[in-house]
Amino acid sequence: MANIQYVKKFLMLLFFGLLCGYFSNAQLSEKHTYFSPGSLWLDTNHEHINAHGGGIFEEDGIYYWYGEHKNKNSLAQVGVRVYSSTDLYNWTNEGVALSGSEDPDSEITIGSVIERPKVIYNEKTQNYVMWFHLELKGQGYAAARTGVATSKSPMGPFTYLKSYRPNAGQWPINFSEDQKLSSASDNKLEWWTPEWTTALKNGLYVRRDFKEGQMSRDMTLFVDDDGSAYHIHSSEENQTLHIAELTDDYLGFTGKWARIQPGGQNEAPAIFKKGSTYYMITSGLTGWAPNPARSFKATSIFGPWESLGNPAKGKHSNVTFHSQSTFILPVVSKTDTSYIYMGDRWNPKNHIDGRYIWLPLEINNGKPEIKWQDTWQLQESTPAE
Repeated sequence: MANIQYVKKFLMLLFFGLLCGYFSNAQLSEKHTYFSPGSLWLDTNHEHINAHGGGIFEEDGIYYWYGEHKNKNSLAQVGVRVYSSTDLYNWTNEGVALSGSEDPDSEITIGSVIERPKVIYNEKTQNYVMWFHLELKGQGYAAARTGVATSKSPMGPFTYLKSYRPNAGQWPINFSEDQKLSSASDNKLEWWTPEWTTALKNGLYVRRDFKEGQMSRDMTLFVDDDGSAYHIHSSEENQTLHIAELTDDYLGFTGKWARIQPGGQNEAPAIFKKGSTYYMITSGLTGWAPNPARSFKATSIFGPWESLGNPAKGKHSNVTFHSQSTFILPVVSKTDTSYIYMGDRWNPKNHIDGRYIWLPLEINNGKPEIKWQDTWQLQESTPAE
């Protein structure tokens, strides 16, 4: 009798175990049908997406999301990861697009800093081209370089080519002859004094870095309607943005570049175009801590750029919903183009747990606007039911 009761109990426990497993697997395999900004975003392997500071490249209806693979710290231990999706809600981990090198002499050796990877396609060479912010191992953020890699497939593997301090020996197109002249006081100025601020705006660090090339930290890429490509990066000790034209093969710089908002302390640039107007979203300079975003517009890629204020609206807009911009994604439909603000909610105590803030971006009265939504769906940009 005892044995029969034992068997019954065992079968009952087994049944409930299988039942719980069924429902658990059903929940895990359930597809996402809406965005939930700031929530844990699981890929199709049921793991949190690891693509921080990222950007999107779309081809033939497939979206590729490239981003920094993070561990607990911000150093490159793996490289750049790539995910694919056909609906922007559900993402498949396609592996490592660009691997950190085991060679200690490589610029992208394990322990270097690889940030904000962006990928574009070159029609002439039929290469996928990746650029990213690169800091050399053991140098903190002193190197301030940008690296480039190529692949014949959007999923990689990408082959690392080299890194740059952009536009060595080239003056910006919006620089006067007087600004090219060094002053005896350039190296004696104390930071954050009125004299230093004036000198900064007048090209203090452009002159300092003229021969070796300009600093390049937070960056993004933009391909214009005519196929011309541009590298937008924070420079001059993070005090000024630079917009630099890339060569026809997208692998180098033509030497044509402009300073944007000198002394404005803009980083995390994200740029897009609507009609004949260029728009840009940036953040202020507060490290890992969020701050009010900034927005700008221009009728020429090289400016002048008009300041439009904080595009975030509503509660927590003063910290951009606890995020920092990384990319603006145009989503083209049969009837219209909509835009998604992509931001990172950094977690400096555990970088791998950084969350993603994707929200609809609209242009109202000539200005970009981003409003918080707990959940939303792309086709309507309204809260999901």
